[in-house]
Amino acid sequence: MDEIRERAGEREESFAPEISSKHLPPVTYRDLPEPRPFWKIVGPGVIVAAGGIGSGEYILWPAISQQVGLGLLWAALFGSIIMFFIATECARYTLATGETIITGFSRLWKPWWIGFILMAVIPNLWPGYATGTGTILTFILGGGDVILITVLALISIVLSLTLSPVVYQFMEKAEAVMMAIMLLFIIVAAFIGIRADVWGDFARGFVSVGRIPEGTDIPLLAGAVAFAGAGGTGVLMVSNYLRDKGLGMGIHIPRIISPITGEEEPGSNIGHFFPQNEENMSRWKGWWRVANQEQFWTFFLFTIATIAIMSALAYSTVFGQNVGEEFDFIRAEGEVLGEVVGPWFTNFFWFTGIIALFSTNLAVWDMVGRISADSLKANWLLENRFWTESRLYAAVITLLFVFSVGVLLSGLDEPLVLLTIVSVLSGITSFIYCMLIIQLNRFSLPGSVKMGNVRLAIMSIAVLFYGFFFAITVLDLLGVFGG
Repeated sequence: MDEIRERAGEREESFAPEISSKHLPPVTYRDLPEPRPFWKIVGPGVIVAAGGIGSGEYILWPAISQQVGLGLLWAALFGSIIMFFIATECARYTLATGETIITGFSRLWKPWWIGFILMAVIPNLWPGYATGTGTILTFILGGGDVILITVLALISIVLSLTLSPVVYQFMEKAEAVMMAIMLLFIIVAAFIGIRADVWGDFARGFVSVGRIPEGTDIPLLAGAVAFAGAGGTGVLMVSNYLRDKGLGMGIHIPRIISPITGEEEPGSNIGHFFPQNEENMSRWKGWWRVANQEQFWTFFLFTIATIAIMSALAYSTVFGQNVGEEFDFIRAEGEVLGEVVGPWFTNFFWFTGIIALFSTNLAVWDMVGRISADSLKANWLLENRFWTESRLYAAVITLLFVFSVGVLLSGLDEPLVLLTIVSVLSGITSFIYCMLIIQLNRFSLPGSVKMGNVRLAIMSIAVLFYGFFFAITVLDLLGVFGG
């Protein structure tokens, strides 16, 4: 990989006027490297998919199914499809320029870098995922101090993200293991954990398009839709991971390295663009094809399969039951599974939940660190030699840990409340960045690589989709629906 990066950086041309330089320094011409085969680019979709399983897949969609049944699986499918197109549009910009999508947003209007730091940080100041990890672990252990377990989990995340020599490589390996465990669980659960009579309702849930069952918790639904995949700013990380894996023009941009255990790479996170000649355009088509394949097979299919099976499992076991509050439905679901299948499956279910929530917290903190470091370096600290992107990343992760511990010590430690806060705020974020992706990829990229008409229509639907759920959430919170 390092040799490829060195060869790719040998030739640098003049400034590329196709990419706007009104708010950031201009990009320069460099040739697009040769596309790689599918099996060599797998990784970004895996991380983003595994990073979302602890929110929508394991918690929010099963919670909805426990309350009102499987009639909203159509919304999960629709949300997952939209997330696939959002993810691939993020990939488009980075493959073409090497810059992250948020740096691209800053080229549209410079203050967006501040806005996206806030949109990444504010929803994720509440450590709902780690708290959920601690809560479920107490189910297995028969008790324990949730706050202590949560803090220990957060410490392990901080150490992992700040001490790994190349952070992306650690994330890819760690999330791949966690994704494999989740995949094993849903395969086993589909065969032995779900009652046969549930599959009819399961199928009807996908075709009841537009129907919202009576009694649906609207904020919870809005959050679940936002988390059908990788919610909020999480899906934007496809862009950062493509860059750090050296895909497309990302080969020319330095990776995030631990300032303690790694050797930082020279260069800037300001990108490049390729000359529009026949050779480069042929390479572009290859990159675009394989990037879409990677996102489809690793991100989209895993996401919808996990949501569907975990929702059916909750419906099969605890639908309509009074299971208490917060994570009590997870405890109850596990106990029923133990009665139906065996005690071993109870612990397997809870252990999978621990893995899911931990992997999501790991990905979320990595996301906050990446967005903050990339935005600060590209805009405010571009010429600062000390504050490299890697050092900024480590500093943000450390500050996030300090604040999260403060939140826990303040007494706000109910995981479902914390996750609902995160998910609703993330839905608002999705509404905003869908509009920006259209502006950037349709109207700011040159015609040879810009978003096509079909994708423009789909992304416009995404704006309306997230805007609808954002609006009804606000109305519900204002009491318009009489709740």
